[in-house]
Amino acid sequence: MKESYRTIAREARAEFVEKRSRFIATARPVSSEAEATALIEELRKKYWDATHNVYAYIIENNNIMRYSDDGEPSGTAGMPVLDILKKEGLTNLVVVVTRYFGGILLGTGGLVHAYSKSAKLGVEAAEPITMALCRETRMRCEYTLLGKVQSELKARGLVCGEPIYTDSVEIPVHIPISEFEKTKADFVDLTNAGVSFIDGNSKFMKVKD
Repeated sequence: MKESYRTIAREARAEFVEKRSRFIATARPVSSEAEATALIEELRKKYWDATHNVYAYIIENNNIMRYSDDGEPSGTAGMPVLDILKKEGLTNLVVVVTRYFGGILLGTGGLVHAYSKSAKLGVEAAEPITMALCRETRMRCEYTLLGKVQSELKARGLVCGEPIYTDSVEIPVHIPISEFEKTKADFVDLTNAGVSFIDGNSKFMKVKD
């Protein structure tokens, strides 16, 4: 299993006009081919009067890549959209570019440019992010060490839950698997062995790029 991958944070939409043709890009994070095709069908119904609903998607599981020109000249629409996803290093997402023809032909090069630009705008609006396989641990320390521990956690950009206050303090922290043991050792050194850990399960989490 890969320890990290890049995808998008949320569904988003972006549009622009090229020589009176209106291009609408819709990007959505997905985890399966079924979820990708569901969005495609949803948008075909929503934009039933559009000239084309071009799409491309990449699914991490089984390395699935699909695209469609949806009636545009071969290689001028779906492939440019897919190329943007690959160039950005993204997976587990689908992008649908809807076109309303404006009456002016764009030509082969113009179509490639327009669909590439639309896909890039859609991806940017959806906020590319890195997801890393992280393991949860509960970091336990005395109250006197809380400020130092929280300051270091913030500096490292680690994902933390709300502290639990009892006779000591427990902070739920998600640490990337690749850095898990070293990070714990660093905190032991930083606090002169003033922290202990209760390790939990692993899952993919958004991390800083």
